[in-house]
Amino acid sequence: MSKIRMEDIEKVAKKEQKNASKYKAMLMVCTGTGCISAKGFSIKEKLISSLKEKGLDNEFLVVGTGCNGFCAVGPIVVVQPTGTFYQKIKEKDVNEIVDSLKKGTIVERLLYKDPVTGSTHEKMDDIKFFNKQQLIALRNKGLIDPENIEQYIARDGYKGLKKVLENGNPEDAIQDVIASGIRGRGGGGFPAGIKWKSARKAAESRSEEVYVVCNADEGDPGAFMDRSIIETDPHSVIEGMLIGAYAVGAKEGYIYIRKEYPLACVRLEKAIEDASRMGILGERVLDTDFSFTIKIHRGAGAFVCGESSALMKSMAGKTGEPRAKYVRNVEYGYRDKPTVLNNVETWANIPVIIEKGPKYFASIGTGDVTNNPWGGSSGTKVFSLVGDINNTGLVEVPMGITLREIIEDIGGGIPNGGKFKAIQTGGPSGGCIPEKHLDMQIDFDSLDEAGSMMGSGGLIVMNEKTCMVDVAHYFTDFLLNESCGKCTPCREGLFALSNTLKRICEGNGKDGDIEFLEELAETVNEASLCQLGGSASNPVLSTIRYFRDEYEEHIKEGKCRAGVCKSLITYSINDKCTGCTACVKQCPVNAISGNKKSLHTIDKNLCTKCGICTEVCKFDAVEVV
Repeated sequence: MSKIRMEDIEKVAKKEQKNASKYKAMLMVCTGTGCISAKGFSIKEKLISSLKEKGLDNEFLVVGTGCNGFCAVGPIVVVQPTGTFYQKIKEKDVNEIVDSLKKGTIVERLLYKDPVTGSTHEKMDDIKFFNKQQLIALRNKGLIDPENIEQYIARDGYKGLKKVLENGNPEDAIQDVIASGIRGRGGGGFPAGIKWKSARKAAESRSEEVYVVCNADEGDPGAFMDRSIIETDPHSVIEGMLIGAYAVGAKEGYIYIRKEYPLACVRLEKAIEDASRMGILGERVLDTDFSFTIKIHRGAGAFVCGESSALMKSMAGKTGEPRAKYVRNVEYGYRDKPTVLNNVETWANIPVIIEKGPKYFASIGTGDVTNNPWGGSSGTKVFSLVGDINNTGLVEVPMGITLREIIEDIGGGIPNGGKFKAIQTGGPSGGCIPEKHLDMQIDFDSLDEAGSMMGSGGLIVMNEKTCMVDVAHYFTDFLLNESCGKCTPCREGLFALSNTLKRICEGNGKDGDIEFLEELAETVNEASLCQLGGSASNPVLSTIRYFRDEYEEHIKEGKCRAGVCKSLITYSINDKCTGCTACVKQCPVNAISGNKKSLHTIDKNLCTKCGICTEVCKFDAVEVV
């Protein structure tokens, strides 16, 4: 793989496109982390061997891609260019798929079936999970081999870099990013272009070097967007960082990524190696005077290192603790030098902004960012959609889409006809939004007003069997355990919040607890040193704001309407019981008795309230009171 010049980018693209055109079709096999755990690699290899055995390997090409997004139905194989979507593939299905390719038919039993309507869809674009998405950061998902730099280039890769290098004016690149209105996708929502401009100005005024850093470790265990983008399209991040480095004058960049992402690390290392070998990274990028290198820094996965100043300390080999926010990374960041820090998703958007122009990006979303980068929420946002929802996975949607569209259309609604109760946005320190706000637009400002946040993009859907007091306790406990402990409001405040919530869930709540929680939560938010502490009370404040009646029921009536808090519930069997003995056989403590075909009973003194009986009963005979 020899070094190339700017004029060679188009040649590499045409060569790869010509190579792909030799095949009748390409079988795009998802090899993201989720599908790999369900034998995605084995399916890929079996497809290759089956095509070879049947003499079809010169007609059909098998490509291992990154995450396709629709994790709920993996492993996935998509036949391109027709877009035929096969789901929940097993190794035993491979020969049938290959035979269908030879005959020109479809394997109907492997097609996606809508869980709500029951309708079957052959084409990927006809599936609701996909057809309301708009892809920018995830533009290459399911379409390229993430370990093949030529395939990235064939889909307009490194054209944005070529454009800024040919233009030769770094300030123009900064102005384009400002004009696009893109705000940081890592959670803070700070305008990326303003950050770049400030860092360049600080470096020039002090005659110091400037660094470019990518945060690929948001710290949120539920937010796997960064990992998936790198697994799917690592070159989009590298290209974004190259453009940013040229714009601010950086020669050295770092990607901070947690060690728990082994596949992402492997693909990132391969991408950096290939880009360096082709002369896209390193000395004299694309045979120009611009030089830039990227190194990988592996973090330990601490939640607090999602905070920018704590991340900088961790990179320097120190304990990841935040510092006062008046000291900005753009002035004193890594090694106390001016530093531009953006997350994976932000960097992945940059090449498109440059290539298609800022007006394209700014035309998507809400508000008017033409003369004010804080004027709205432009572009798209990648979300991790999980919880009590039919279609779980990774989605990218335009800013301004409603929660209802995501939950009911893309997500397919609540499983088994269940009722929606709340959705938490923004990760562990996000707020819980109730049903009455389902038609609210998703953007930075709307979520803030609703008592939640954009965060790194987690969406956790909850049904009516969710106890909101228990939810607040769960996330407060998580944040308490992840607190760096440096400042008193966060360290002691979260401890007190957790203990009070635990007491309420155990049936020992008392008058004044709700008011105490509100007052303390506000203090934690306002007095904490960093923004992680400043948002840590959102789960408490939002659940009290929208579900105060559940708190009151726990305290005044000793009742948990969701049937979650064990101290406040009992199990009993009603007259729907058929005496099938399924619950008797599964009860781990032998608390259920009764003869076959007769009404069973539960010994409340023995019952541990594990809930297994409700799971195995097919007749709704077990009640939670």
